Amino acid sequence: MRITSCKFVKSVANGAEIINDGKPIIAFVGRSNVGKSSLLNFLVNNKSMARTSSTPGRTRLINYFQINDNMYFVDLPGYGFAKLNRSESAKWDTILGDFLTKSEDLKLVCILVDSRLEASELDKSMMNYLEYFRIPYILIATKCDKMSKAQQNNAKLKLANSLAMGVDNILMSSAKNKSGKEEILIKFEQFINEE
Repeated sequence: MRITSCKFVKSVANGAEIINDGKPIIAFVGRSNVGKSSLLNFLVNNKSMARTSSTPGRTRLINYFQINDNMYFVDLPGYGFAKLNRSESAKWDTILGDFLTKSEDLKLVCILVDSRLEASELDKSMMNYLEYFRIPYILIATKCDKMSKAQQNNAKLKLANSLAMGVDNILMSSAKNKSGKEEILIKFEQFINEE
């Protein structure tokens, strides 16, 4: 897959606004400080497409970005660090659930985890949710720029063992040192082309 264009389409605040127009969707989800916006900007080679923030939990809406005029990347609200009251948290759960279960063109969900840390209980809950609804997913381990290749392989193996999943479903990436992009885009293409 080669990305030649990207543009912000809209932010969605409720299930009624979810886009179902026949174009494939790849969604990104993870803890609030995992580097989701940085990864999105790195993949599309545009530093300002998705807004990054030093304050965790800034993404509170579902944000659609059109890629190559024929598909979407969707930035989902981060979980784990956002300071929310109970009603806000319930609203987030509802819109996230609506997106995941009502997006007819959803091809893949990328769960982002910090390569230097163990997967959290929230990451595991997201995996269980996706498995329950039979939604394909992969793990992208971010922030691996300070790791040697051997350390990256060890981190990947550790993640795979702790989550009982194959190492081929975990991709290593760093927006900082521009690594992992090709492998990620190849994986995306495989899921988009699957019937």
